[in-house]
Amino acid sequence: MSDNAIFSSSHLNDQDEELSKTEAKRQMHALQALGARLTKLNKEQLEKMKLDERLHLAIEEFHRIKSNGAQKRHLQYIGKIMRTEDTDKIEHDLGLYEAGQQAHTQTFHKLERWRDRLITEGNSALQEYINENPSADVQHLRQLIRNAKKELELQKPPAAARKLFKYLREVAGA
Repeated sequence: MSDNAIFSSSHLNDQDEELSKTEAKRQMHALQALGARLTKLNKEQLEKMKLDERLHLAIEEFHRIKSNGAQKRHLQYIGKIMRTEDTDKIEHDLGLYEAGQQAHTQTFHKLERWRDRLITEGNSALQEYINENPSADVQHLRQLIRNAKKELELQKPPAAARKLFKYLREVAGA
């Protein structure tokens, strides 16, 4: 008996049948998208997720595949495996990782802005930075800023600016 015969003999009308197929496709695509997000995690993060062994192996296999078409098919396979997983827990854990990554990126950008301001704006920016970060070594900071300014004027590679950024990161981590 074909699938069409089964559906035509059921009590569902065509509109309900269409909605259920659409909903099934939506769920399938949502699982594939969740699986795609999992493929973006590194090995340590995947280990912490405590995923089913089959899903974990499928994600590792995804990284070995180079062809885009094959990767798309493999994401479909990962989506199929995801049907048996606790997707709420996976979604929650992924959200934590992604929020942590976003916070890290925001901090990184904030430090870049501080570095640029310290080099271009001079003492006013330095005083503002010291007010926000009283644990910073002012003398060392002034020397790093002076070196970075000199480097910029001489159009040299930004080694001193990198050192300044590294120090700002150390102060932020303390």
